[in-house]
Amino acid sequence: MDKSTKINPGQMSKGSGQAYDAGPNFDSSPDRFREAHPDDQFSGASGVLFEQAMAQTRMAMCLTDPHDPDDAIIFSNRAFRELTGYSEEEITGKNCRFLQGPDTDPAAIAKIRKAIEDEDVTVVELVNYRKNGEKFWNALHIGPIYNSEGELLYFFGSQWDVSDVRAARAEELYAKEMARELSHRMKNMFAVISGIVNITGRMRGVESEAREINNRVQALGRAYETTLDEASSGDIQIGQAIRAILAPYDLEPGRLELQGNGARVPFNVVSGVGVTLHELAANAEKHGAWSEGGGTVEVSWRIVGGEQDELVISWVERGGPRINAPSGKTGSGNAIIDRLIRHADGTIHREWNAEGLQVTIAFPAS
Repeated sequence: MDKSTKINPGQMSKGSGQAYDAGPNFDSSPDRFREAHPDDQFSGASGVLFEQAMAQTRMAMCLTDPHDPDDAIIFSNRAFRELTGYSEEEITGKNCRFLQGPDTDPAAIAKIRKAIEDEDVTVVELVNYRKNGEKFWNALHIGPIYNSEGELLYFFGSQWDVSDVRAARAEELYAKEMARELSHRMKNMFAVISGIVNITGRMRGVESEAREINNRVQALGRAYETTLDEASSGDIQIGQAIRAILAPYDLEPGRLELQGNGARVPFNVVSGVGVTLHELAANAEKHGAWSEGGGTVEVSWRIVGGEQDELVISWVERGGPRINAPSGKTGSGNAIIDRLIRHADGTIHREWNAEGLQVTIAFPAS
């Protein structure tokens, strides 16, 4: 109950057996409506319930007379009047079409008309106009009200201003359209880069090096492509990117196991994760667990809290050839990984165990 509407034993509402404070915040229109329609079986407890619901709800409500040739409004509560800007006198006796205007969709009106003809319940979103000419989106819920004999008494209409909701939907749709366009352009960009690398590799006789570079470019492309729809929100589900990066290496059942949830991280983590996992996968094919039959790789990811949240990715190889820690200068792949992770303020830890390489990578996730 609205705190401003209090029961007062000293002031009785006619026919209700209950009392209400007729203070400045009390909506007396339901009481007047019952007085004007004494034969509509809104008496006793049902009458009290009607008064309380209509007077206290913040939902805009109105009732129309289906027996009137124009289905005119015969009751409107205060919330309805506040929503539309019209007074009770200006509303009563009019059909709800007086809220329509130039941008009201005829298809929505047709849906309302059919629901009334069929005595059906329906919800329609349509453009309406306030008394001052301001346009708003109205989520209109309409339906019939019957008496105990099953006879149609009224149609009710509840109105909800969903302009902000519609604006949010439009913004989300715009962001998705922009993401699709950006995805298309990024695919073209990665294709152009790949073409340049291939041509340069052939011209300079370094085709194998060009292939390595192109593989890295393609890994980045896969990582970004799966996350662009979410990029406008500022963070992404990293699991989607990880699965896309490693999908080309999942050639046999059981050789790649992915374990992770819907952890969300900043969009700028994608580059470091994409190239790092690609280099680890390429190394596993050449020298590690995937270079021999039966070798497996397990990749897991999680968010770990501390002074700041971190995305921790674990790479564990098993069943490959016995390996030893490299001596001296590391290869170009490891050098690329180390540089990218340092640039992203991350860390990497490698262990060359008898079972296979184990790598733990951490990126800031706040």
